[in-house]
Amino acid sequence: MLAVDYTKINQYLTHIFNNVLIIEEAALRSSRFSDVSIKEMHTLDSIGEAKVTTPSDIAKDLMLTVGTVTVSLNRLEKKGYIERYRSESDRRVVHVSLSQRGRLLYRLHRKFHQKMVKRFVADLPEDSVEILQTGLENLHTFLEEIR
Repeated sequence: MLAVDYTKINQYLTHIFNNVLIIEEAALRSSRFSDVSIKEMHTLDSIGEAKVTTPSDIAKDLMLTVGTVTVSLNRLEKKGYIERYRSESDRRVVHVSLSQRGRLLYRLHRKFHQKMVKRFVADLPEDSVEILQTGLENLHTFLEEIR
């Protein structure tokens, strides 16, 4: 039986997380979307996942203050990546959605992640992918619990 090397697993997770961020930042900087920071990309991701959302929902999703999210939304709106509008039923509520330019960037970002996941599981036997998925679900649950 193979001994579990928790230190090695932690090193891999840390390096993977850091490398994904570095690669995403570099890809943004060298693309026609170079005016978007990685933090703004995460905001766009949150909006894209929800389709239509509010600043409060985004703040909760990203574990940021509403004020911080508002600053990011102001920048993204000025750059043409999002649209804001008032709720028809409650004019106090502001909804946020991706603009056409925002949807394009969101789809390109999703494709990068899909390509990464496909490469990650390529050539793995199905039972190994299932074990990997279980481990990732466990990690996700742990992170959600301490969030």
